[in-house]
Amino acid sequence: MLALPILLCVWRLSVLSFQPGIPSVITKIFEDKVSWGRAATEQAAAAMRRAITERGQARIVVATGTSQIAFLEELTKTEGIDWKRVEMFHLDEYVGLPITHPASFRKYLRERLIDKTGITKYHLLDGMADAHEVARRVGEELTAKPVDVAFAGIGENGHLAFNDPPADFETEEPYLVVELDEACRRQQVGEGWFDDISEVPRQAISMSVRQILKAKEIISIVPDARKAPAVKLCFEGQISAMAPASILRLHADATVYLDKDSARLLSPATLASFSDSTKA
Repeated sequence: MLALPILLCVWRLSVLSFQPGIPSVITKIFEDKVSWGRAATEQAAAAMRRAITERGQARIVVATGTSQIAFLEELTKTEGIDWKRVEMFHLDEYVGLPITHPASFRKYLRERLIDKTGITKYHLLDGMADAHEVARRVGEELTAKPVDVAFAGIGENGHLAFNDPPADFETEEPYLVVELDEACRRQQVGEGWFDDISEVPRQAISMSVRQILKAKEIISIVPDARKAPAVKLCFEGQISAMAPASILRLHADATVYLDKDSARLLSPATLASFSDSTKA
């Protein structure tokens, strides 16, 4: 196995949106998890402050799940963000799961973001209501104005939000009601949100791939060894609906944060393609 002398890679992909090309890659190397979390937080906070300064408001999309916990902990402690001027949109939610369930992403966002910051303008996806109506209603709010920055992860099966492979790369609908594949559902059990796969809902409301790509900036945080196969598939394979997060390579301003474990399967050629311009 290739020994990686890094704890974090930040991969900046600078190509014309939806146009294949050679990405410009920036790598930042950190020695500990504290620095890793701080770097992602600083970038996110800067994007939000910039939007508030320029337009009086920052519109953000927030991901959930185990991989985002440390990032959100840092972000909610960051000073200088006027949360009263932040409008938050929910990335995805299970259909049929009450907000009281430990795996509810509405519960997650309330406890880890809303209650900590006092943010007043937010749009949660109610998985207990009519899913298609929720998708329509929140979608109308979402598309009313541009999104400044979207936070996202990458699933063990390469999914982006709950867009499992083969993902729909064509629809312009902002939110979709999707079927969750077995790999996605098993990931939720593995992360400890459910005791058994039979408990994991089979459907979810998810922001669509094209809608995610409409964000001006995307920050994707992908730690842990269990994500390594998906990272390799999405960043060394073809841009494909079978590797949904591979589409991030076509965004004009996406940054993907990897730790040494999630990057462990990347080839020497891929690692060499990183432009090692900054060390911390």
